[in-house]
Amino acid sequence: MKLDMSDATTNPLLQEGSELPRFDEVQAHHVEPGIRQVVEELRASLAKLETRASPTWEGVVEPLERMQDRLGFGWGVTEHLMSVQNHEALREAHEAVEPEVVKLATELGQSAAVYRALIALRDGSAARLLDAAQTRVVEKLIQGAELLGVGLEGEAKERFQKVKLELAELSTRFGNHLLDATKAFSLELTKPEEIQGLPQSFLELAAQSAREAGSESATPQSGPWRVSLDGPSFLGFMKYSERRDLREQLYRAYVGRASRGEHDNGPIIADILRLRREEAELLGFGTYAELSLSRKMAGSVERAETLLEELRVASYDAAQADLEELRGFVRDEGHPDVADSMAQWDVPYWSERLKEARFSYGEEELRPYFPLPKVLNGLFALAKRLFDIEVVAADGDAPVWHADVRFFHVNDAQGERIASFYLDPYSRPKEKRGGAWMNEVFGRSALFPSSDKRPRLPVAYLICNGAPPVEGKPSLMTFREIETLFHEFGHTLQHMLTVVDYGLASGIRNVEWDAVELPSQFMENWCYHRETLLGLSEHVETGERLPAALFDKIVAARNFRAASLMLRQLDFGMLDLELHHRFDPDGSESIAELRRRVAEKTTVLAPIAEDHFLCGFAHIFQGGYAAGYYSYKWAEVLSADAFGAFEEAGLEDEDALKVTGRRFRDTVLALGGSEPPMEVFKRFRGREPSTEALLRHSGLQ
Repeated sequence: MKLDMSDATTNPLLQEGSELPRFDEVQAHHVEPGIRQVVEELRASLAKLETRASPTWEGVVEPLERMQDRLGFGWGVTEHLMSVQNHEALREAHEAVEPEVVKLATELGQSAAVYRALIALRDGSAARLLDAAQTRVVEKLIQGAELLGVGLEGEAKERFQKVKLELAELSTRFGNHLLDATKAFSLELTKPEEIQGLPQSFLELAAQSAREAGSESATPQSGPWRVSLDGPSFLGFMKYSERRDLREQLYRAYVGRASRGEHDNGPIIADILRLRREEAELLGFGTYAELSLSRKMAGSVERAETLLEELRVASYDAAQADLEELRGFVRDEGHPDVADSMAQWDVPYWSERLKEARFSYGEEELRPYFPLPKVLNGLFALAKRLFDIEVVAADGDAPVWHADVRFFHVNDAQGERIASFYLDPYSRPKEKRGGAWMNEVFGRSALFPSSDKRPRLPVAYLICNGAPPVEGKPSLMTFREIETLFHEFGHTLQHMLTVVDYGLASGIRNVEWDAVELPSQFMENWCYHRETLLGLSEHVETGERLPAALFDKIVAARNFRAASLMLRQLDFGMLDLELHHRFDPDGSESIAELRRRVAEKTTVLAPIAEDHFLCGFAHIFQGGYAAGYYSYKWAEVLSADAFGAFEEAGLEDEDALKVTGRRFRDTVLALGGSEPPMEVFKRFRGREPSTEALLRHSGLQ
């Protein structure tokens, strides 16, 4: 008997309201019938709204929020599983219904009747009844409709719809290619001489990876050891392997991901760039970058590029000095041939050796002090100190998609629940995409009240890709993994601590893209705060805290090669803007030539000829950072300046920290998209932001 998967009782994608996703039930076969039913229902709702829309908040905005929420739940769960539990059956189901979802979203944005009602609300007498947050929501809905082609007619409108559909399909294909190419490559080591320099923690991870790949007898002591292009494996090998030839082999595989054969993203990139340019031109913009920046805090390509150039000028000579210093160190260590032929696969290895020599510690020395459970406790203790909230483990309160996933509630000072979140901490390269991110399950909204009439509480996904537990030990974190966890928790805090009851402006919604990184990058600063970092630490074997002397070395090393790291981010940001503003996909210059041209002023070690980095640049071809990667630096100016307020208050003054933390919570974390981000920042800081704090924190001023 064939099951009917279109019934809400049998199809977990058809839930509504505030019920948590039934991840223990969701299967690939739920996707097509479930999403098609949602699309059909929403198309009927849109038709009804178009005939009845009135120029009032209740008459047009609330129905739009209800429809977006209905689509956002089922499709959001599907997209989430594509990121963390990707497999062939799910891909096929996703591919089958994605065109219908994209088409519906475009129809919602292009509804002339809804657009007229929004304009009438903004310009009519009912506008007097709107508060400032509601007015901003209406203005953003109008802008969104205009950028979805509401003003287009006839063939132009039809073409725009096709462009949006093709872009969505290409983005999904790009991500699938990257995931498949990443997991397709591995390096199997079998000889003792092939593992020279690799620390015990890496050998444990590599042996576990080998066992998972079929070598059941693999051990850290005798191997075989499997090295992959997954983050913890790739980065660990590049930092510690003494085998220059193997580092080169792994590096070339990494920068060549998804650039050949059945996984080649090169043609997809060219098609995406063409279609984005066409989309911009259909909407009356000269370039896609102009379209993208029209809805961001920077406001124009020129302002974004001015900031990037200011930072490039401040960091380029220092990055050049970093490289020469590294060459000198390598030469002094007795490897003049390497110094004279320094390559990308040498930099991570020798940088780590220089860091160890200069500061008398290495990353592996830190790792045993930072088991994930202790780091989480310390992070949550910081949130309590600064923002007066309590994070409580609630495993078992919600179905999860993998046994490693945790669930937490967040309570206020009175013990009342205000939010919840899932944590998926470990890398799973066979099914989970790389990187780290926060996303929403659903947001705070008065339109979906609980039984006690309170607004629906926000729930978030917090996703990382740290090294999993091995050999019976908890996950031992690198310092960079700690910074990443803090970063993503900052996003999660902004989603969870909102006090805005309008679902279209609560949490991170309605926040301009280049301001949304403010809380995340702000949180990273606390990794260098003595009490915070010591509170995160507990040696996995001895239980000892991180020694104060080791903390001092971490702080001293904070700006080690900071200019080089900044220049790397500027390279990505400038390349992104160049691709979307000046590059012509049908012109005489190839993408590879553009890459080398930009690199001439943004790198001190030119990319190798076989570098196909763009084929793995998921941020701009799969994620939402197209013509927006500069946002990391734009927001870092804001975040560094925001942390400066805590420095001025006194980082060791608990009372001052609480007062400043509460002000940060009540502005940056609470107001979401209800006010323009510059106004929110000025509410917290009392003035507009300055680059001074960022340059100071980076040791460049």
